[in-house]
Amino acid sequence: MEGRVPEDLAVVVDTDGAIMAWSDGARRLLGYEPAELLGMPVTGLLAADLPESTRRHVADGRRWAGEVALRHREGNRVVVRLQGTPLADAAGGRRWLVTGTVPAYPAARTGRGALPLWDLTLAQLPVPVAVYDRDARLVAANEIMAEVMGRPEEEMKGLTLWEIEPNPPFDTYDRLQREVLRTGEMIFHEEHSKAPGHTGPHAWSMFLSPLKDEAGAVQGMSATVFDTTEQYWARRRLAVLNEASLRIGSTLDVTRTAEEMAEVAVTGGFADFVTVDLLESVALGHEPGPLPPDTPVTVRRTAQRSVLEGCPESVVATGETTRYPVGTLPLRTLGSGRGARHRPGDPELREWLNASPGRAESMSTYMIHSVMMVPLRARGVTLGLVHFLRHRTAEWFSEDDLLLAEEIVGRAAVSVDNARRFTRERRTALALQRSLLPERPPEMAAMDVAYRYLPTGAGADIGGDWFDVIPLSGARVALVVGDVVGHGIQASATMGRLRTAVRTLADVDLAPDELLTQLDDLVIRLDREEGPEVRGAQEASGQVGATCLYAVYDPVSRRCTMARAGHPAPALVTPEGGVRFLDLPAGPPLGLGGLPFEAAEVQLEENSLLALYTDGLIEAPGHDVEAGLGLLHRALSSPAGTLDETCDRVLRTVLSGRPEDDIVLMLARTAVLDAGKVRTWQLPPEAAAVARARKMAGEQLAEWGLTEAEFATELIVSELVTNALRYGGAPIELRLIRDSTLICEVSDGSNTAPHLRRARVFDEGGRGLLLVAQLAERWGSRQTATGKTIWAEQPLPAAL
Repeated sequence: MEGRVPEDLAVVVDTDGAIMAWSDGARRLLGYEPAELLGMPVTGLLAADLPESTRRHVADGRRWAGEVALRHREGNRVVVRLQGTPLADAAGGRRWLVTGTVPAYPAARTGRGALPLWDLTLAQLPVPVAVYDRDARLVAANEIMAEVMGRPEEEMKGLTLWEIEPNPPFDTYDRLQREVLRTGEMIFHEEHSKAPGHTGPHAWSMFLSPLKDEAGAVQGMSATVFDTTEQYWARRRLAVLNEASLRIGSTLDVTRTAEEMAEVAVTGGFADFVTVDLLESVALGHEPGPLPPDTPVTVRRTAQRSVLEGCPESVVATGETTRYPVGTLPLRTLGSGRGARHRPGDPELREWLNASPGRAESMSTYMIHSVMMVPLRARGVTLGLVHFLRHRTAEWFSEDDLLLAEEIVGRAAVSVDNARRFTRERRTALALQRSLLPERPPEMAAMDVAYRYLPTGAGADIGGDWFDVIPLSGARVALVVGDVVGHGIQASATMGRLRTAVRTLADVDLAPDELLTQLDDLVIRLDREEGPEVRGAQEASGQVGATCLYAVYDPVSRRCTMARAGHPAPALVTPEGGVRFLDLPAGPPLGLGGLPFEAAEVQLEENSLLALYTDGLIEAPGHDVEAGLGLLHRALSSPAGTLDETCDRVLRTVLSGRPEDDIVLMLARTAVLDAGKVRTWQLPPEAAAVARARKMAGEQLAEWGLTEAEFATELIVSELVTNALRYGGAPIELRLIRDSTLICEVSDGSNTAPHLRRARVFDEGGRGLLLVAQLAERWGSRQTATGKTIWAEQPLPAAL
């Protein structure tokens, strides 16, 4: 230790034992940078346990002194003479100011020459120190304090702080000094302000300690000041970065994500004005490509935020587009993929400003003195450019600020790209879903139909809800509402396949329960066919599933036959306004297999209202299913209006916000075909019935004024009745229906389905159904409870 120069340290420890301040002398003595230790426990620096007497003083909150073994950053053991002074904070806790020096000479250990060394220590401490008398007048100040105050010591001696610097915040310092002299209690004070001799705001930690004699009387006070500007800005940057992590990307919306980034940078005090320009393709939701060389780039001002209300610094309004010409600073920054700092005097920035008088005027008017441009890039793709500007904050952007800006923008870029990808997929899935749903319900004599389809709110994928209105033979109509398990494009694609299957099965004219059985088999096959490469490796079989309600209404008999597969029961509103939910057998959801479906038949009065819907209407976070059904009951009980008005009233009543699942609501008001438009005859099972049926059909067409259709209709009736006599059996029935088309139906007691076949040259039969197919616009057959019905439709004459 001979000849070694003393190293002095000063450390501030908070109530939890964490290091708050670390002086430059401590750094030189132990080798640790402030950033390595701030917030770390001070016990980590000990190379040995504290002496017993020191531990007692610490536990009692009393001032202590003694030699302590500390650990150097490189592992060496350093013995230091330390003094600990307790400090009371505003919350009633206890902080410690720890100061000390390494014993440099034997004289320092024995006390010989201690006073000169102490004087040298005060003078050469690397932290500002000053001593004041009982009147708060300066007695002495070391060199560092003189530099901080910007005046020599001799000039300040005998003056109070307010007399030395009669400006805020020195009035506060003067008041605190007098409080220490009056109470004899130490005060710790933090200040963020512009100090004499410094540019820009600085952070200071000030310790005001009373100096007492042996009797305990206050004879003066000392002030020790630590410059914590670096730590202050480090904490500010960390706070901004933490805020960015918490706030940016809270939604899957491109614009909102850009706004969040601008808000974080401005409200966190990092910048005074921030703009976010996205490439036009990104703002429109398209896939961005590589930037073309030597080509101007069009960007859209997606977000901007300022410390001044209304962003008066901006020369481009939010939502407007602007261009980055070739060779300009923004375009070069975009091309480089790296952020850059600039000041108004930089030639590149001056060239960019001079290209726009409005931009140059804004820089001058608001005295913008520091600019950063940072490209918004994610996954190797450039999405836009972010500008950070300062005019109210005095300090220029530093290299650390640029690193922080790149970190913030990088995090935001990933969120923007995620939002862009989500928007694109959702738009694709929604377009697919809408293309698979009917644009408008067909016009039918059997009923009037209105519907509402609400895709789920932003923040989740769209679902697989669907609905359909299918005209059937005999002026009947089928209503379908379904919901596929899952969300996204896969659910929409499955929905499309099921809707197509339902239409195909409806053309076969299956009964509702039989149709659901066939649909259940299809869902099981789909689940088996879609392996892990479609569903995802983590998803097991059984992921394809759906619920469905299928109803068939006959306007002639006024009967409605329904079956459901795990779907909510429909509501029925009578012409008198009564509302009830139909008690239909629930049935299992599609895709389980092996379980039966049951159909139920309901007799409906004319002008009855059927309400079919998916579970998204009645299930919501704010209420349970029973409450949702109650709201639906109340909405349908209101005085009737048009179907569209009723749809809107139901949605207003039941929904309290944006839906979290797709919603389908379909309302159908029933009609009854006029008895004068339907004519039915029972035919005996004999050959003479063919001529009789032809004659009765011709007479009925004449009564309806459809003489132009008599020839074709008589041929169709003749062939269908002949087919029923030859291949069917009693009872045989002929029915003519005048609807939007002319419908001819012949029913018999056989379940054998007819089929077309081509007769050979010398065959006596086999041409009947082929002739019917040529004369009719469409034809087919359906099974009935007693057999089958073969039907044929012809268009009505143009005049009718």
